[in-house]
Amino acid sequence: MSAAWTTSANEAREARKSDSLSSLLSSTSPTASAPHALVVGATSKPGPGFELCSSAAASIGTGALAAIESQLSGLRFDAALGETRTVFVDGQVVCVVGLGKTSTAEAARKAAAAAVSSLRSLTKDAKKAEGPFRVALQPLASDAKATAEGSILAAFKYTDNITEKKQQITPIVYAPGAGIETVNKWHEGVILAEAQNTARHLMETPANFLTPILFAQRAQSLLSPLPSVSVTVRDESWIASQKMGSFLSVARGSAEPPRFLEIKYQGNKSSSDFPIGLVGKGVTFDTGGISIKPSNDMALMKGDMGGAAVVVGAIEAIAKLGLPINVVACIPLTENMPSGTATKPGDVVFAMNGKSIEVVDTDAEGRLILADAINYTCKTFKPKSLIEFSTLTGAIDVALGYPYAGVFTTSDSLWEGLNSAGKSAGDKLWRMPMDMDAYKSQIKSDAADLKNYGGRSAGSCTAAVFLQEFVEEGVEFAHIDIAGVMKQSGSYGILPKGMTGRPVRAIVEYVKTEADSKSL
Repeated sequence: MSAAWTTSANEAREARKSDSLSSLLSSTSPTASAPHALVVGATSKPGPGFELCSSAAASIGTGALAAIESQLSGLRFDAALGETRTVFVDGQVVCVVGLGKTSTAEAARKAAAAAVSSLRSLTKDAKKAEGPFRVALQPLASDAKATAEGSILAAFKYTDNITEKKQQITPIVYAPGAGIETVNKWHEGVILAEAQNTARHLMETPANFLTPILFAQRAQSLLSPLPSVSVTVRDESWIASQKMGSFLSVARGSAEPPRFLEIKYQGNKSSSDFPIGLVGKGVTFDTGGISIKPSNDMALMKGDMGGAAVVVGAIEAIAKLGLPINVVACIPLTENMPSGTATKPGDVVFAMNGKSIEVVDTDAEGRLILADAINYTCKTFKPKSLIEFSTLTGAIDVALGYPYAGVFTTSDSLWEGLNSAGKSAGDKLWRMPMDMDAYKSQIKSDAADLKNYGGRSAGSCTAAVFLQEFVEEGVEFAHIDIAGVMKQSGSYGILPKGMTGRPVRAIVEYVKTEADSKSL
């Protein structure tokens, strides 16, 4: 968790009279003690060198400012974006982080993340420490929201099953004399980052601790207490009653029973419509089924419910922000396991919309469970737009790598909204072809209406075209393949190694823009 930490302008001025950084920080802390570290920003000069941000000079006192500059003068520091130097002033740890030459929101995110990451080495054994390691950050590039996002995302570390833990890092904002707008922006950034961390936490959880039933329970405990949110958990008999044969064909191989989550957020009490629908793939562990995967890296398949995790995180943020719009989310949850009862390659199953599907590859299971979830959401709630998230194909990783998630849609307006949201959130999206005429022939079956795998060629595109077959007329549909951005093997951008929870912040930004436009 993160806290806002501000003080009145008069209190800040009185504290600065002492010209003691430690006394200033102690006087402005909401607790009895000062933070463990302070982060201030610096920009690059046209030539070599740096300049501390004006906010630093205004808030930490001239003596402390001079001491920081004096110590940095003996170090090579040009304030390149993300470059950090740690100095000690009046017994206080100060991390100076570079913002480069441009002060943008993304620069603030990256700088805040770099600062927090560089301070991790100072954390102590949690058993010996008194509380978390508190890091106070000035709003970098004067952007409290982006600073909160970068610092909180960088501070996240999954340690649930580690017995010897280090201190948790808790970012707080250091903004003496700040107005309510700065505080509100910081809290907005906190909500967005913590929602993405919710998705990351779910994706990092080992599959034996997050079966379909346990995922449903976790989602219910996270979301049900939030304002305007209701969560309904459907069992296997309900799934069968809806004739979701495609979904059940995947679930039948596992001893763990499937679940179907239906989540409603009603931010617009004057309407019973749900103009935005979200669907997330919830395969809590994927062995590939009878078409079993190689053992190398199969452990990563605990994250194959990344689409479901993104949807849970997005609803969390949407509800906490109180966005004035209605959103419905549906999540099919199952494992994909080989067994004597598992679906076999060549079997034919029937989806909720009546279409028959030849299962030529049981490792192409995500599209089978999504087919019924997409069709159910369209028929039941009739959203104007439906956005689906799934770790669907390895082909998207080959095509786009880690930086971009792939978006497949025939709607130009939906793509433009998503692309704009991704840019605003600093979470990149790239449009891929959703061309039924070009790719549908690859999923034509001799034994059924469709087959679930069209071969290696254009694998991501044929998967998207398959999903489009289950979208009802009149619904604008976007499939976002997040397989390539599911996990990173090392630090990249604002995120450290591990599961990413992308693109939670982008989809929340999209929903926020739609709510603000009042066009739905």
